[in-house]
Amino acid sequence: MSRPIVRRTAALAAAAMLIPVLAACGGDKDEKKTAEKKADKPKGASELVIYSGRNEELISPILAKLEKATGTKVEVRYGDSAELAAQILEEGDRTKAGLFFSQDAGALGALSQAGLLAKLPQKSLEKVDPAFRGGEGDWVGVSGRSRVIAYNPDKTEKAPDSIHDLVKPEWKGKVGYAPTNASFQAFVTGMRVIEGDEATLTWLKGLKANAKPYAKNGVVLDAVDKGEVSLGLINHYYWYEKVAELGADKVKAKIHFLPGGDPGALINAAGVGVLKNGGQGEAAEKAVDYLLSAEAQSYFADETKEYPLAAGVTSSVKDLPALDSLQAPEIDLGKLESLQKTLELLKEAGMV
Repeated sequence: MSRPIVRRTAALAAAAMLIPVLAACGGDKDEKKTAEKKADKPKGASELVIYSGRNEELISPILAKLEKATGTKVEVRYGDSAELAAQILEEGDRTKAGLFFSQDAGALGALSQAGLLAKLPQKSLEKVDPAFRGGEGDWVGVSGRSRVIAYNPDKTEKAPDSIHDLVKPEWKGKVGYAPTNASFQAFVTGMRVIEGDEATLTWLKGLKANAKPYAKNGVVLDAVDKGEVSLGLINHYYWYEKVAELGADKVKAKIHFLPGGDPGALINAAGVGVLKNGGQGEAAEKAVDYLLSAEAQSYFADETKEYPLAAGVTSSVKDLPALDSLQAPEIDLGKLESLQKTLELLKEAGMV
């Protein structure tokens, strides 16, 4: 779901800055007042308010199936994941949301750090590999996406095996990226966690000197496909969606999954968390289990070409490498919540 760049950046900063404020004041709430507020919220397992950072066009069909499968009446508020996380942080124990469906793990990590997510049942958590769920057991990944390098075979025989190669002189003016895109910023956050702020800033300055900025991942892929640039940093599913839409013979660009645990091979997750103060725990937990069901997991794999994360469900997308074959860096995805520092580095590097 596209949003103005300035609005997204402001939302990310707001979410990051709200965490310590709300965490500090959360313990000072008057218990009676809190109980009265909760009494006004939806009750029972028949109603559920979802704050969804996932696109309405994408998610509404599966939420309609969720309603039917669980017998739950669903009301959905759509928006940018960072904006919605900031809203939930601001609402605190007054939130009307029972479930937060985030496009990325960072926003879930922010809510977890603020203590606003409820522990999920172990049976739900065990459906997903620990790498794709919160360390506190309060959120779980639903679908995954890998960062890759797209390349044009007419411009280069193959793509580099590391993002660190992209700052070398031979790639000057030949790399495309989307610095204001949330997935790029999540990758940079991951790089900070893995390699530290100083090394990341040095890399960002090198990339800025070498690369051409674009507004979105899809535009980066188009630029690679047309030969405007030789390489592009994107999420894997953009290429698979383009191939599905146009046919493999109509797509010049190829993609390269980076080896060796390179930061550029980060696998991020879209996921869900039950709001502790939403008063809709039973309905929300049923929704979590449905989103991890074979029907829902297959929907995401087929519709968005993302990786299903629930055990026992595999993708049917042609030529998509198996998830367990990817050499992603080992990282606690919950730590991707430190977006404010990432934005500061991007600004210092002249990218935003």
